[in-house]
Amino acid sequence: MRLILINGPNLNLLGKREKSIYGFKSLASIESDLKKEADSYGIALECFQSNSEGDVVNRIHECLGSIDGILINAGAYTHTSIAIRDALLGVDIPYVELHLSNTYSREEFRQKSFLSDTAVGLVSGFGSYSYSLALQGLIFYLRDSK
Repeated sequence: MRLILINGPNLNLLGKREKSIYGFKSLASIESDLKKEADSYGIALECFQSNSEGDVVNRIHECLGSIDGILINAGAYTHTSIAIRDALLGVDIPYVELHLSNTYSREEFRQKSFLSDTAVGLVSGFGSYSYSLALQGLIFYLRDSK
């Protein structure tokens, strides 16, 4: 099984920005931990991050035919990007939306997601552990759907 973790804008600043909201772990540390966890399940995990909406869309398109599932923290694009939504729908690969913070306890504009209604699941509010929970959920979803 092959999975990809896609991170959107500003997530490259994890551990440096708004630590009270996003925590102290860097994205590199989160990715390293997640790759080790995926490996323990016998899963290949690729990681990708971009601050550019077009790059995220292009990477989603590249998943077609080679990736079984997508973990996505689209960051602010969660609340604004119909293009990312359409890319996810276009490749028809199961995905889990995830967030470090509980977006529903934050500003009103963060409470609307263009991705969650077509995701197989949503994990938010558990800090860096949201990544692990999303990974576990997607693995079990994919294994149960076969």
